[in-house]
Formats: sequence, structure tokens, C-alpha cells
Amino acid sequence: MALSELKNAAMVIGTRQVVKHLNKNQIKKVFIAEDAESHVIEPVKQLCRQMQIEVEMVENMEVLGRAVGIEVGSATVALLND
Repeated sequence: MALSELKNAAMVIGTRQVVKHLNKNQIKKVFIAEDAESHVIEPVKQLCRQMQIEVEMVENMEVLGRAVGIEVGSATVALLND
């Protein structure tokens, strides 16, 4: 798991922000929690497939939230383009 990529990286947290930045072609990689509700993450997965954006699945929302330094879980996090 390459969650270490998230340290000190430009990123967006949360599905709304991820989708917003995907639509602006500003994302290079998306991290998705495996335990997130499917109606939340499926649109993100579909956008990533269409745009050929790399997706990495993460064990759960809690792990993903901790990896980005927040105290709550997160369904999605994305690395912004350089």
C-alpha cells in the first residue's frame, strides 16, 4: 500500500472534492476505502476508469483518514497533479 505517497503531498479529501477535481483533470491518483458505501465510491471509480486515473484501494475509511491526518474516516482521497 502506497499511503506514504500522501505524506506532504498536494491532495483533496472527500468524495465531493475528488469528483470536482477529477472533472477539472487535476488528479493523478485516487485512493478509495474498500468499506465505503458503493453508491459513494462507484461514481468515482467510473470517472477514474474513463479518465485512466490510477486507483488504489485502501483497507478501510479509518486507515485512509489517518493517512491524511484527519480524525475521521474518508471514503476517497486524491493526489493532485504536480
